[in-house]
Amino acid sequence: MKKQQGFTLIELLVVIAIIGLLSTLAVVALNNARMKSRDAKRVSDIKQIQTALELYYNDVNAYPDATMLAPNAAISSSGVTYMAAVPSNPSPVTDGTCAADSTYTYTAGTNNTTYTLQYCLGGAAGGVSASIHTAYPGGIQ
Repeated sequence: MKKQQGFTLIELLVVIAIIGLLSTLAVVALNNARMKSRDAKRVSDIKQIQTALELYYNDVNAYPDATMLAPNAAISSSGVTYMAAVPSNPSPVTDGTCAADSTYTYTAGTNNTTYTLQYCLGGAAGGVSASIHTAYPGGIQ
């Protein structure tokens, strides 16, 4: 009688269980990294929009109307482009503490001399905590 070589059923089940556990941990870590990446992009987007708004204000002495800050619209005046395309909130917009309708919301103040720009972070990013925040000419609150 020849001795058969190979793995037993128990050994195969143990290996499959270990692979399943490791893949589950990898997926959880990947989803967390994706959320942090989206939050970092949100903070970066808001800072870029603020810079474009300040450049616009320096030339025009007023902030643009809310219609100029639609996603993918350009912020421009008199042939000068301050931002080629306003970024949109990366999807999914419902990260962590954010609600389903948490998009970037720009509102021009009285006589366009001020503005507010609301956005939501699912987790802490760039020194900004997780929740709804407001950016204004003086910075981010």
